Amino acid sequence: MSESKYWEEEWETAPRDVIEAKQLESLKIILRHAYDNTVYYKRSFKEAGVTPEDIKSLKDISRLPFIDKQTERKTQGIVSMVGELCAVDERDIIFISASSGSTGVPTISPFTQNDFDEWMNIESRLMYQAGMRKTDRYMHGINFSLFVGGPCVLGAQGLGAMGIWSGTLPSDRLLYIIQQFKPTFIQTTPSYALYLGETARKKGIDPKELSVKRIIVAGEPGGSIPATRKAIEDLWDAKLIEFYGLSDIFGACAGMCDEQDGLHLAEDHILVETVDVKTGEVLPDGETGELVFTSLRKHARPMIRFRTGDIGFVNKGKCKCGRTSCRINIVGRKDDMFIVSGVNIFPSDVETVLRELSDITGEYRIHVFNRDYTARYGVEVERVYGRENDEELKKKVIGALKSRIGVKPDYIKILDDGELPRAEHKAKRLIDERETEIDQAILI
Repeated sequence: MSESKYWEEEWETAPRDVIEAKQLESLKIILRHAYDNTVYYKRSFKEAGVTPEDIKSLKDISRLPFIDKQTERKTQGIVSMVGELCAVDERDIIFISASSGSTGVPTISPFTQNDFDEWMNIESRLMYQAGMRKTDRYMHGINFSLFVGGPCVLGAQGLGAMGIWSGTLPSDRLLYIIQQFKPTFIQTTPSYALYLGETARKKGIDPKELSVKRIIVAGEPGGSIPATRKAIEDLWDAKLIEFYGLSDIFGACAGMCDEQDGLHLAEDHILVETVDVKTGEVLPDGETGELVFTSLRKHARPMIRFRTGDIGFVNKGKCKCGRTSCRINIVGRKDDMFIVSGVNIFPSDVETVLRELSDITGEYRIHVFNRDYTARYGVEVERVYGRENDEELKKKVIGALKSRIGVKPDYIKILDDGELPRAEHKAKRLIDERETEIDQAILI
């Protein structure tokens, strides 16, 4: 008997009408649960003049108010530690994670036992979809300290693979673990996958000769940028699979299949909308806007119309892999977008250009600043070892950015290979200096 290519074939290949009927059924249940068991949702629904019974179709969800990170922060710690959004007694909470707090006060995310078990099944599904099988060894190079991505290693173990709980150890130690335990899968961030491979080469170790055959990346943009993906795959001679998750609901909730054409969303657990960033108006499928998620089965803290801050679009067409779940495509973070001369720019736009250029390492850092009451930007890049003609290199980088993005940077600063910091978790690519004066020496 041949092995199935699906973890849960009936659901993963279900027709759209079956998917949406199941979503509506789950939505009605979770809305009633949230209304009956939380202070916040009962209050906000009443203020909007809506009851759970008024939601008779998936489109009716647009009648409900949004929530966001600020909602979490304002309600956290009120009444109980987990706050007004919590819908269960604290005695029913068996696990809690916290956000990194990179954009403000860290927010917590509670789970009941059933929430946690169903989440782990989704991790198994996504890892199976990524090509992982019982015979694989999986090194989980993700932070374990309160980070929602930590427990996802249990998804690998749930499908029978060997779990290697490495966490974010120093690169020397991680390379030793790879050589000693020979994992076929590893997971880390895109920037750290590049750094780890570069570090190996500097130590005389060829990453292509190591045991790694597939690399799962998450935590920051990069896996969906073709040039970055190719750079990582060429460095390791391994296939790259991107995962997407958010601490507000649970760890990875979407991931690539072998086709690498968008990230399949766990639609049995999450209803996705795309809305206009400014107006909140729901956009048609395929248009780019802010992704809004509603958790359909998480009972500890239902998240209803949560504005993720992630900019992207949704593809509901059937994938070549045979899966029918919609695929999300992330363009960037709303918080990271900046506008120069009327052009919307995301760090991922800059990365797309830089990763394709020779003579630079691909590492970069963007500085956004005001001059003459106008937003401008500059970029720090690293020359590859042995490159000396900085002026020629600056012209090359400026020309490429101007051609591809439409707005040239005010400056390019050339650094030596290794001068820019390498992150073990999320790399900080954007420095906003619009509240301060830029160092004029940089512009020379």
